[in-house]
Amino acid sequence: MVRRTAISELREHPNLAEVVGVLAQLAHIRDADLPLLADAWSNTVAAAEARDRALSPDSPLVLEALTAFEALADLFDDDLRGEAAYVTVSCDVTTTALKAIRDAIAAAYAKPVLSRGDYELLMRPWRAVYPGSAVAEPDLGPRAEQVKALLALFPVLAGRCHDAEGRRMYDALVDRSFADETDRADARETAFQAAVLTSRRRVWALVRRSGTEALSRPCRSCGGRLPLEDRETERVMTLCLDAACALLVADTLPDATTELLTAPVTTLIPRQRGASS
Repeated sequence: MVRRTAISELREHPNLAEVVGVLAQLAHIRDADLPLLADAWSNTVAAAEARDRALSPDSPLVLEALTAFEALADLFDDDLRGEAAYVTVSCDVTTTALKAIRDAIAAAYAKPVLSRGDYELLMRPWRAVYPGSAVAEPDLGPRAEQVKALLALFPVLAGRCHDAEGRRMYDALVDRSFADETDRADARETAFQAAVLTSRRRVWALVRRSGTEALSRPCRSCGGRLPLEDRETERVMTLCLDAACALLVADTLPDATTELLTAPVTTLIPRQRGASS
């Protein structure tokens, strides 16, 4: 019989440390780890049945687990396409490795309702490569606090329909988005190549996904969501995401490149409520 447990949010999860540990590791999975994960995974009947139980409607926060699956696919989008020159692992190997990772995510979330055997079976490939949680949260580099401060700007912008400060910042960013567009596009490519060379391209993808999700959150006052597809919002989102990603790799970029990508946004952050320069 399936055990049921009422867990409404992640902080209430009895297996919180492991869930966070697995999720935090995703952006730091090395190319060399993918073949190891793929080799450790096999789709036995027992594993398939354990997976079904882990992802059943009775599992705690199963929708969050499925959302984590989507984030995983985003982080490894380049690897799954296999078109970029910097992708060194075959698509087939990556696809199998991601199955092992999804099993670990499912098991971590579903541990309260799984038997010990089911849990260990799903976690085994992951633990063969990562015996313990390597990081407590995603490593955003030596300027992590600045990256976090910038990401904190997105929810303020998302509530601009009922927030005067959010509207002021949004309008200022729209104006700034038209300046130095060609130069910023070149600088963005330079920053991304730095992320590739320093093995941070998946953290880069994580930062961009996190910012996009934050900007799409409903307004706290009216519950409405402002469209991300309109041209102004796209420009603001790109400007802010480029700044966050430049900060991520700022230790490897020329100062002029970092300044070009970050200055249009970071000069607004000290004026944000609760933020500091």
